[in-house]
Amino acid sequence: MTGRQDATVLVERRGRILLVTLNRPSARNAIDGAVAEELAAAARELDSDPELSVGVLTGTGQDFCAGMDLKAFARKEDMSPVVRFIREGTRKPLIAAVEGHAVAGGLELVLACDLVVAASDARMGIPEATVGLFAAGGGLLRLPDRIGSSLALQMALTGDPVSAERAYAAGFLARLAEPGEAEQEALRLAERVAHNAPLGIAASKELIRAGRGMTEAQFWAYQAPLRDQVFTSGDAREGPRAFAEKRPPRWTGT
Repeated sequence: MTGRQDATVLVERRGRILLVTLNRPSARNAIDGAVAEELAAAARELDSDPELSVGVLTGTGQDFCAGMDLKAFARKEDMSPVVRFIREGTRKPLIAAVEGHAVAGGLELVLACDLVVAASDARMGIPEATVGLFAAGGGLLRLPDRIGSSLALQMALTGDPVSAERAYAAGFLARLAEPGEAEQEALRLAERVAHNAPLGIAASKELIRAGRGMTEAQFWAYQAPLRDQVFTSGDAREGPRAFAEKRPPRWTGT
C-alpha cells in the first residue's frame, strides 16, 4: 500500500489492479479537499502506469461515500480535482465496490466508474432536491442511461434512495455481493479484466462510452486511430504468440 496510513485516500497495488480506498470513515467518506486531491492523484497513477490495467474504487467503514463534506465546502476547500475526476473518469476501466450508502456526490463517484459491484443491502440515491439543490455532478446525465429514465427521474424528484437489489434488477450493477463482500467481489471482477490486454480493454471502454449517439460513419472514423494504435502494439504481437506457445501472455501495455 502506498502513501500514509492516515491518508484520506489509500492506494494499494495488487498485480495489475490498483485498489483505491476512500478513508474518512468517521465522516462516512465524505469528499473534502484532501480526498479530492488524493483521488485525482490515484486516477493519474492508474492511467499513467503501463503495469496497471484496471482500478477498484471503494470506501473504508460502513459507507461508500456520503457525498460532499458540507463543512469543507463552507471552508471553501478546493474541490476542483474531484470535479474533473467525475467529469472525465479514467482512461482505464474502473470498478466501484459499494457498501452501505452511496448518495449525492458519492453516487456520482460511482457513476464515474465503468462497472459497479454492490452489497445486497447497499443503498444509492441523489437526495439533493430535498435540501434545495440538484445533482450537479453528472448524476442527471448518467443515471438515466445506467438505471433507466423512469427510475432515475423518480430518484431525482423524490430524493429517495434505491436498494442495490432494485439497481441490479434495473441493470445498473454488474454484480451483487453479500454484505461485506463488495470489495472482494469487485477485485475478482477486476482480476478477470486484468487477464486481458490493457490497451485492448482501454480502447474497448473508450469506444463503448464515446460511441453512444454516434452514427456508424462517425464511429468507424473515431475507431480508426485506436485500431491503428492497438493492432500495431507489442501486446498485439504478444497475444497470438502466447496463444501459439500455449502460455499466459505477458502484457506490457505497449
